Amino acid sequence: MTGPARVTGPVRGGLLRRHRDFRLLWCGETAGKFGASVTGVAMPLIAVSDLHAGPFEAGLLTAASWAPWLLIGLPVGAWVDRSRRRPVMMTAAAVSLVLFAGVPVAALAGRLSMGLLLAVALLTGTAAVFFQTAYSAYLPSILEPADQPEGNAKLHGSASAAQIAGLGSGGLIAQFAGAVNGMFANAATFLVSLLCLSGIRHREPRTPGAARRPGSLTGEIGEGLRLVARDPWLRTLTLFGATSNLALMGYQSILVVFLVRTVELAPGTVGAVVAAAGSGGIAGAFLARRVAGRIGTARAMLLFELGVPACALLIPLSTDGAGVLLYVTGGFCVAAGVVAGNVIKASFQQRYCPPGLLGRLTASTAFLNYGTIPLGALLGGALGDALGIRTAMWITTAGVPLAGLLLLFSPVGRTRDLPADPLPESTGEAASRQLSPR
Repeated sequence: MTGPARVTGPVRGGLLRRHRDFRLLWCGETAGKFGASVTGVAMPLIAVSDLHAGPFEAGLLTAASWAPWLLIGLPVGAWVDRSRRRPVMMTAAAVSLVLFAGVPVAALAGRLSMGLLLAVALLTGTAAVFFQTAYSAYLPSILEPADQPEGNAKLHGSASAAQIAGLGSGGLIAQFAGAVNGMFANAATFLVSLLCLSGIRHREPRTPGAARRPGSLTGEIGEGLRLVARDPWLRTLTLFGATSNLALMGYQSILVVFLVRTVELAPGTVGAVVAAAGSGGIAGAFLARRVAGRIGTARAMLLFELGVPACALLIPLSTDGAGVLLYVTGGFCVAAGVVAGNVIKASFQQRYCPPGLLGRLTASTAFLNYGTIPLGALLGGALGDALGIRTAMWITTAGVPLAGLLLLFSPVGRTRDLPADPLPESTGEAASRQLSPR
């Protein structure tokens, strides 16, 4: 029987102060999240306001940015396990810098079009696959196991804070300088990210996978998929993530259209209220380890992924004036639940998975988790066109708490804590683990 997994562990504190490489990684990731959030508001506003796009086109834009996870996510995970992760992240940041800076340049040249936006979304989404896969596998290499929960909490918390600032800034930039100019801000943040990553002193050794024959790539992809499919914990969390993301992106892909055209908010106000709702992510990052330490990691997952997100049903009730507080409340709770759940899950997977398989695990879970995001975006856009924006918001937000039922009726719902013991280093498939007692 495995012992209980505690996300808290010994609270050593001061990780940003005492760990230079983590501090640089944290700064670079935070800058990137800020820029991505600016783009998350600016790109749909460009489509809706400048190019007069409808709900389906707005959903298609979101789908394009996430489609690479379906197309290349699995081979990228196997390839990352063969490579040094930091150069991969630096290359991805440089590519994103150039592509995002190209949007306002194209607008100045009179070449801005929906096709160009879709191409940029697709290519920057491809860069994000490489960056995120390498980043997830890189973090454990620069932190001791005892520091990883704190590192995850800080990264998720700062990412939420950066997203809040970015969303608000994106709306303000769109209102006062034009949505297209928001892309310059995003490009600048990737420059910051690139400089921070280049300053990290830690150098990774060559990975064992680098010496493997090229033909083994397919077999390595299969190892990652089997690891997810045969382990009840990884399988449950992955299926939940895929279902949850389908619903989350279903409403988020048409959110700007809903707030601008149905609730009738100004672009600057859209950024402000989306930022206010996103502040729930900071609360979630702050509470994740503390709540998990009190009630157990598995129970905390249920609370954050099933109980708290039920408030998503307030979002479709939003109206202009004071009624917009319904959106802020619902969005705040969803953000808090998602970020807290991600903190707990990230710490569990980094501890549970053998380091040599971590890139493949990240890619395999992301293939399923993120692979449903473009489907959710297309679904939200199609429902908005066919049934109306508010009806589509009702259907998609209802799916957010319903996805949490997968956790309730799984091993997660029958135990207090997720497993604490790591899988054997040599494993290519996960053995079933007994449940820890309530």
